[in-house]
Amino acid sequence: MASLLVAIIYLIFISLGLPDSLLGSGWPKMQVFFGVPSSYAGYVSMTICFMTIISALFSPKFIKKIHTKWIVIVSIFLTVIGLFGFSVCTSYYMLFIFAIPFGLGAGAIDAAVNHYVANHYSGAVMSFLHCFYGVGAMISPSIMAAALKHARWNEGYRWTAYLQIAILVVVILSLPLWSKSESVEEEEELKNGAGIRETIKAPGVVLTLIAFFAYCSGEAICFVWTPSYFAGTKAGLSDGLIASFGSLIFGGLMLGRMISGFISNKLGDRLMIRLGIAVELVGILMVFIPTSGYIAAAIGFVIIGTGMGPVYPSIQHMAPENFGKRYSAAAIGLQMASAYVGSTFMPTIFGITQQSVGIWIMPVFLLVFAGLNIGFMELTYKVIRK
Repeated sequence: MASLLVAIIYLIFISLGLPDSLLGSGWPKMQVFFGVPSSYAGYVSMTICFMTIISALFSPKFIKKIHTKWIVIVSIFLTVIGLFGFSVCTSYYMLFIFAIPFGLGAGAIDAAVNHYVANHYSGAVMSFLHCFYGVGAMISPSIMAAALKHARWNEGYRWTAYLQIAILVVVILSLPLWSKSESVEEEEELKNGAGIRETIKAPGVVLTLIAFFAYCSGEAICFVWTPSYFAGTKAGLSDGLIASFGSLIFGGLMLGRMISGFISNKLGDRLMIRLGIAVELVGILMVFIPTSGYIAAAIGFVIIGTGMGPVYPSIQHMAPENFGKRYSAAAIGLQMASAYVGSTFMPTIFGITQQSVGIWIMPVFLLVFAGLNIGFMELTYKVIRK
């Protein structure tokens, strides 16, 4: 029963990853369809992430009052509404209406499931969990590429919505498994958990939030702008090939988290973060290589994703150990909110910057955020030790 529930949780994270790379993969064609500048993708992404921040901040209250399984079901349903909504949009401004359920569906489920796994399972399970997020995020660019080849970008969103519905049905059927997995003591711990205001004063929490902001800023820029980077720096590429480049970063993430799943219990969360960022820096340097072909840059983005892979799950998994179980739900909710602040604003800021300077500046942004990420995590460890 326990292993079956883990499989369901992995499936939930596939569903969480499915929508995240659709905007970046479809945007080169969506931009033409709506007749707007390339930077306008950032405004849509910002709206989705803003709604995600709201649901992440409310997640500690949801976790106290509503069981994780119901948070998951409602969240997937909201995502389905957002996906179907995007598929019927005929004007750019309609996207903002459906960005609301799209974003609300992501924050609460992310925080709730991360909290559940951090308190019930090992770091290896957490890494594999986020590996399956990469599976979902890697599938959807392929769906969008197929839609662009055989239909239109709208169908990419619609076909993804059908997949989400299938996952939702499986989660509903798995409801009895969740009730058997928690004891009465664990239910009481959830009810007595600290709130946002109390948790943010705990030593090291704010520093972790800054580190998480930096990590997700770089990650979100890759999610939204990787296909556009190739479209703007490499000549002669087909629309389908450009769209498929959206899967590079997600393929790397999946690979990095799979490797982390096998070794994280031995090496520990802190060392996994350090190794991950070192690998990420190697990938950024490869993207810097000035070549007319796309192979070196494509390999570089895969390596960047591989390095990023262990960072997110390791930071989340450390929350109960670093801050205690009483603070873990609120700490993870705050981390999610901080992460999505980066996801909300940085793709837009980068979009505006690249419109003036050029899309070639993307690896410079990634380098800065990688440095901030490791720097503030190291400061967090020092504060916790004291």
